Amino acid sequence: MALVNDLRASATALGPWPGSDPAEAIRIIRGELGDPHLPFLPELPDRGVGSDAVGRTGSLLVDLALDVQPHGWRLVDRPGKDAQRARSALSTDINILADVAGAEDVSAAELKIQLLGPMSLAANLHLHNGERALLDYGARRDIAESLAAGVADHVRRVSAAVPGAGIVVQVDEPDIASVMAGTIPTASGYRTLRSVAGEEVTAAWRLVIEALKAAGVVEAVVSVPEIEAPIERILAAGADGVAVPLRALTTRQWEQLAAAVESGKRVWAGALHINDPQGRLPRASDVVESIWKPWRQLGLPASGLAGLRVTPSSGLADFKPSAAKDVLKKLTQVADGLDQLAQG
Repeated sequence: MALVNDLRASATALGPWPGSDPAEAIRIIRGELGDPHLPFLPELPDRGVGSDAVGRTGSLLVDLALDVQPHGWRLVDRPGKDAQRARSALSTDINILADVAGAEDVSAAELKIQLLGPMSLAANLHLHNGERALLDYGARRDIAESLAAGVADHVRRVSAAVPGAGIVVQVDEPDIASVMAGTIPTASGYRTLRSVAGEEVTAAWRLVIEALKAAGVVEAVVSVPEIEAPIERILAAGADGVAVPLRALTTRQWEQLAAAVESGKRVWAGALHINDPQGRLPRASDVVESIWKPWRQLGLPASGLAGLRVTPSSGLADFKPSAAKDVLKKLTQVADGLDQLAQG
């Protein structure tokens, strides 16, 4: 994906949102994130089982059924009531999105959806014996293939809800460092699961990304924590970019991001650190400087800042709705500041 000259810096968030009212959440998000920013279909984990990231993405799987056991989501022969609950909640959200977007005078040009990536999904689904699916190569393969098979219909339904909008997909891999390092515990907790080879990770991502592209998405990025972020593998899998918090990136990781930008890939910068329990947010100018300083040190041109998307460092589900709204406002201010630098 080549970055075009008229691109502007934009703001978005990672997906998790507070509360249990999807209509209110969608209205707030779309109200704050008009063009050039990127509104998203929120995840509302406060609604309970089925609205969590695992259940939500699990509801997209083809020919793999799930239910919930005390230890978490499990692969089963027939889907349970919690799987149906997950499908129903997602369908409801898409219908509400269609209503809200349809009532707008001017709709945003793009919409983002999130899904859990195949490696983190395998780490959080369990086999019949209670062990994590990540343990079994065949199960990992089946999950990646099933997810790739299920994304096309999901993209089609979301596209129908926002006619004409480009669909952007954020593939979340929150557990990828542990998956690749072999530090995820077994069901007993006495051992850890064997690490998954990088080549297999790249292949699983490529399978899902190719399915997303075939379904017509305009941008697919992989979102990972900064610790051991496998940036080069993400790009090797065909992703259009990488979403990563900036706070603890190493010099090597910044160099990898610079190489990605120079090759036309997109960086989603998790620049707004939001772990203050009082909800206090940094000044927009300070956040802009936290991006601009390493950017300048790497020799990247200011004009390239216009290709950035800025995000919080984590999801917003633990915030109050009013505070989450303030985060979106702050992010749009940061994006405006980056645009000013880009324009000289």
